Amino acid sequence: MRAELMHDKAKMFGIAILILTLITAAALGLMTSPTNPFTWILIGLLVLLPFIHRRLISGQYVEWKNEYSVGIDSIDMQHKKLLGLINSLQTAVDFSTGELFEREALDELVDYTRSHFSYEEGLMEQNAYPEFEAHRKQHQQMIARVEEVLAEYQQDKDSAMRNAAAFLRSWLIKHINGTDKQYSSFLIEKGVK
Repeated sequence: MRAELMHDKAKMFGIAILILTLITAAALGLMTSPTNPFTWILIGLLVLLPFIHRRLISGQYVEWKNEYSVGIDSIDMQHKKLLGLINSLQTAVDFSTGELFEREALDELVDYTRSHFSYEEGLMEQNAYPEFEAHRKQHQQMIARVEEVLAEYQQDKDSAMRNAAAFLRSWLIKHINGTDKQYSSFLIEKGVK
């Protein structure tokens, strides 16, 4: 992972150099020949850079899609919040925001995940969902994996954060589209909205 971290830092440094070069060239172009089309091409590139960057990193962030809905509003809202917290964690990874922000993002995500699991399990238990124990076991396995990540964080912060963001993003989408959708039809039939 150290090589991956070095690659990320080199990439960020390269982007910073590119932006600085474009700004300098555009400023010089405006001072020497404001009507030169090349100057305006450079300015156009500067304007487009944030959009290009967003497009390049968009695969690392998760956006809510209607296909993720389990049909129960309270759970959908919690899933949306979880996705937002995972995206905050990804931001901490991408932009080296510092240990305080990283730790807060990770702690908030873990706390909210536990709260969400408790809520889901409560609904399943109240409505005698037949696969309750199997579902709870999945939750427990996920929490155990997150606990491992928290332990890794003490030894290698950058690697642990990257692993946590990737694992949680993948796990949550698979979980929502898998076992959560299985219980949702059962709960909806029981009148849960």
